[in-house]
Amino acid sequence: QVQLVESGGGLVQAGGSLRLSCVASGRTFSSYAMGWFRQAPGKECEFVATISSSGENAYYADSVKGRFTISRDNAKNMVFLQMNTLKPEDTAVYYCAASVRNMGAGYPDEYDYWGQGTQVTVSS
Repeated sequence: QVQLVESGGGLVQAGGSLRLSCVASGRTFSSYAMGWFRQAPGKECEFVATISSSGENAYYADSVKGRFTISRDNAKNMVFLQMNTLKPEDTAVYYCAASVRNMGAGYPDEYDYWGQGTQVTVSS
């Protein structure tokens, strides 16, 4: 099993930045694709970004492209989400997720392990 723990959420004003971190347990982290998803109240789980196991390839939802950057440090079993130019509509619980595949997609069903989430609130 894989345990994922997110951190870095909080309250920020619109236009500000936050950096989310996710640390994973296990010795096979470097083989997992990683992703970030978010869920606002009353909304379905929304894909944010994913990164391949090597960190070579990354893909983003159109809503965050150009503002958010996903990265990983396999030596530290960590994945990050740098969020810039935050908007109130970015407010959600953000979840880190791992896929046993080398490259994940934008579908929650393709991810096998999930963190508990971290709250991001962006005020106007």
